Amino acid sequence: MSQLFSPYQLGSLTLANRIVIAPMCQYSAKDGCATDWHTIHLGHLALSGAALLIIEATAVEPDGRISPFDVGLWSDETEAALGKALEAARSWSDMPIAIQLGHAGRKASVAQPWKGGGQLGLDEGGWNVHAPSAVGFETYPRPPRALTRDDIARLIEAFADSARRSVRLGLAAIELHGAHGYLMHQFLSPLSNKRDDEYGGSLENRMRFPLEVYEAVRSVVPAGFPLGFRISGTDWVEGGWDVEQSIAFSKAAKARGIDFIHVSSGGLSTAQKIPLGPSYQVPLARAVKEATGLPTIAVGLITEPEQAEAIIGTGEADLVGLARGILYDPRWPWHAAAELGASVKAPDQYLRSQPRQYSKLFA
Repeated sequence: MSQLFSPYQLGSLTLANRIVIAPMCQYSAKDGCATDWHTIHLGHLALSGAALLIIEATAVEPDGRISPFDVGLWSDETEAALGKALEAARSWSDMPIAIQLGHAGRKASVAQPWKGGGQLGLDEGGWNVHAPSAVGFETYPRPPRALTRDDIARLIEAFADSARRSVRLGLAAIELHGAHGYLMHQFLSPLSNKRDDEYGGSLENRMRFPLEVYEAVRSVVPAGFPLGFRISGTDWVEGGWDVEQSIAFSKAAKARGIDFIHVSSGGLSTAQKIPLGPSYQVPLARAVKEATGLPTIAVGLITEPEQAEAIIGTGEADLVGLARGILYDPRWPWHAAAELGASVKAPDQYLRSQPRQYSKLFA
């Protein structure tokens, strides 16, 4: 039996297999509201045969958006818009849908990637950004304002409010975004956190804000509700965040009841030197899993079925996350199941597409 297509229990959530669709920003919202694009995007991915679909990084306040076109979940209007897209997807798929809640911090206020992705001027629809310290992202001309303690308290409540809205929308799990150089990662890394109060300096202090966010979110979701963290396992920069600190953070989160850790890397500094290659981030997930025993999601150029099967079969991670690869091939789970002799759930409308040589592909 294929290990990739074996079931898995994530908190109170039963997953049909080990394939997760990782969050992927679409930069196609309007004033934080999901649009028809998100209905199409979520709808077709919900038919892919994966076990779990995680909605893109969703801002907990307007200033927390990466770009002016990011999805948000901070108001009744943004909640209603996302609810509309979810209703459409759920009409034709029972795939569990989760959400990633985040804040961009100093990496906010940028153009869409296909328009260059640089920091937008205040006369171009951009805004002043904030961060743990007044230390800007290297290529952005406008530096951030350092957050006050009152700001921090307000943001913690913003995460909790977005979590309440997530539960009301019937989402299956929440992933807190502490990776890729965004706000919680900025607090964690000594490269971006230069504070001299209880939120900076020592590792314990740098972990304080993300852990307080977790505790606030945990306090407003139902018992057993799956709650996890996306972390960058390393900054890939000397003197920055690294795998040892990632393990320490994961242990602290485990002590507070975290359900899973989703491990990627980088994104905090342009000085990063990433050794790109197939499965290049999987060793980071393996290190966290081995040190903590926590369920882990591995990502990073996982493109081939046998590659994903090996990651699960050897215990390097419990789940594999697909991102750009599943945008390129939205039926990747179907093709993987065919290659590995497994089966997937397909909508009735597509049953006639089953190739003759894979007569047991559709369960």
